Amino acid sequence: MKKVEIESLVKSFILFFISQLILVGALFYIDYKREVQTLDATIFSKMRICSFDLICQEFEIDFASLDKVELYKLYKDKNSLSSYFSIPGSTENALKVYLPKEKYESDVQILRSALLTKFMVVVFVIIILSLLFSFYTISPLRNALRLTEEFIKDILHDFNTPLSTLRLNATMLKREVGENSKIKRIENSVQNILNLQSNLRAYLINHESQKEKFLLKEFLEERVALLDKNYPKIKFSIEVPEVELETNRDSFARIIDNILSNAAKYNRVDGSVELHYENKILEIRDSGKGIKHPKKVFDRFYKEQERGIGIGLHIVKKLCDELSIDISLRSKLQEGSSFFLNLSKIS
Repeated sequence: MKKVEIESLVKSFILFFISQLILVGALFYIDYKREVQTLDATIFSKMRICSFDLICQEFEIDFASLDKVELYKLYKDKNSLSSYFSIPGSTENALKVYLPKEKYESDVQILRSALLTKFMVVVFVIIILSLLFSFYTISPLRNALRLTEEFIKDILHDFNTPLSTLRLNATMLKREVGENSKIKRIENSVQNILNLQSNLRAYLINHESQKEKFLLKEFLEERVALLDKNYPKIKFSIEVPEVELETNRDSFARIIDNILSNAAKYNRVDGSVELHYENKILEIRDSGKGIKHPKKVFDRFYKEQERGIGIGLHIVKKLCDELSIDISLRSKLQEGSSFFLNLSKIS
């Protein structure tokens, strides 16, 4: 299940579960209050019977001044539940029938336990219903994602034939007319499409479990060598010790290629791109234009230049999350940008 599907499932579950829990909790609270009132009414009825026959097994009996109490009313205080009844022939005293608070609390506790058991059963049912509801609500999203992915895969597959034709004809044309700036632009454009194709494949396929070990410095030298030919006026430097990584090589290559490509593409003339490793953090620093809104660069479709479609760094962030790499950015306009990759979990 993809991250967006899990997020939708969790949010749907929480929304449905909390709303139903509040509703059921309110109903049980009302029911609890009604049960307590019924218990109080039952106790008061038993007290009245006790006042007639004085056979009071669960109650205590006492006397109270008649002018200080109200007859035939149930009183609750911190020590007891009590009620007062008239004594035939007496105008000064009243009969006090009372139940010690401990016995009353015991009855209330039994009531609470019974209601709590019912409440927990209902909560369990709500959890099951919430899960079913959540899976049901995200099914359209899952179908839409599946159809979108299949469509993109079909498009990527259909790209292969025209791209192969373009590359073949560009190579043949170069043999006929020699090196030419227009042919070079065609080749660069084809390569950009191939890079986009690779990015989309990396976005669609999760390779997190396919790990392998490789040397970071050797790996970075390979990636820089592939890019260096397209940007001869950019100076690349690598200051990385012999560090071994264990992660998915292809996904990590997509991360590095995207960052290096942006660092070179949006750099100034005779600019530089520096790769530095220290304390398990790989820094990729450029002397380019800088980024106006660094916090937005990982958002899908966000871009500050006319070129591109704004998914490169979004894919970088997605792949970093999959590989457990913490990525951060520091940038200043007209001075350059620095990307920081925390490799502590894979080195």
